[in-house]
Amino acid sequence: MPSTREEAPDAQAWNGLPTGVERWLASHSPRTIGLSCLLVTCVIGYVDYLSGTQITLSVVYALPISVMALFVGGWAATGLSVFSVVIWIAGDFFAGIQSQVTGVHVPAINGSLRFLFYAFLVYVLSRLRRLQTGLEIRVQERARALARETAERERLEHEMLEISEREQRRIGQDLHDGLCQHLTATALAGHVLAEKLTSKGLGETRDANRIVDMVEEGISLARNMAKGLHPVEMQSDGLMQALEEFAATTTQLFGVECRFECNSPVLIHSPATATHLYRIAQEAVSNAIKHGHAGCITVALEETEVGVRLSVSDNGDGMTKASPKAGGMGLRIMADRAKMIGGRFAVQAHRPTGVELSCLIPQLGAPPMEMPS
Repeated sequence: MPSTREEAPDAQAWNGLPTGVERWLASHSPRTIGLSCLLVTCVIGYVDYLSGTQITLSVVYALPISVMALFVGGWAATGLSVFSVVIWIAGDFFAGIQSQVTGVHVPAINGSLRFLFYAFLVYVLSRLRRLQTGLEIRVQERARALARETAERERLEHEMLEISEREQRRIGQDLHDGLCQHLTATALAGHVLAEKLTSKGLGETRDANRIVDMVEEGISLARNMAKGLHPVEMQSDGLMQALEEFAATTTQLFGVECRFECNSPVLIHSPATATHLYRIAQEAVSNAIKHGHAGCITVALEETEVGVRLSVSDNGDGMTKASPKAGGMGLRIMADRAKMIGGRFAVQAHRPTGVELSCLIPQLGAPPMEMPS
């Protein structure tokens, strides 16, 4: 049965229509389309009346009926089918064709057959319209569900990064305020013990001094760990100081040349932004050492016309088969961190070796642009 629901016109209901017709159908109401189809049917009936029996226009009637079924509704198209049959029979009657038949039932039979053809056409098109409408609804629902799932996944990723950052800050603070203070007290006690042994002229003085030296080395290592976990101070120049200390510590611990370049002061007033930039540099340097086997790493911070740019370049193996983690979790985390602070993350291979990772934080009000190469 034809659909009883009168739906709004849909320019995509029949992709075979010319583009101009699609635009016209999309910009007019179902009532306007229905009246237009009725007018076209009258014109076809008049032409059919003028052509007589030499030319049959039964298929031409199907055009406005099809448009009515697709863009107005099934019942409206059924009514237009009845109207088409009526004006066809009326045209034959006024043309005097009824006198050429042997029985008055012949026009009725022909009209019934034509109506059945139109009714079948309306049913098929209405069914097609309902199926396409249902498919579009399902596609929209799937798209909305996918958008919700993507948003939820991004929210969870952001929360995981924030939780990880909070835990690292807490551990760093505990190391600084707890373990470092305890080791400092231990070193003082050892120093007092060494002085007592020295005053008594005992030979264990050297061992006591060695223990004090080892404890002081432990204090230095614990403080470096605390700075790595909670590196950026609240001042606007904290990022520059943290990156400079990080480069020096990397050189000392890993035996590679790691230098920090910053030709002019770059002030980051947002502690969250500074922390994320530091973590990006930290992860990039770690990847360069572990997977790129780099011997020289440069961490650069600069303020350009479009924003603040952090870059980490090295002379390592680059992202080749020699670095199995290329494109792994580390890059995704860095990209997520850049996205969280409104930045753009990019990776570019150098020739003949090495890679550069960069993050651009646009200035407020700066026009969007691509990441510089």
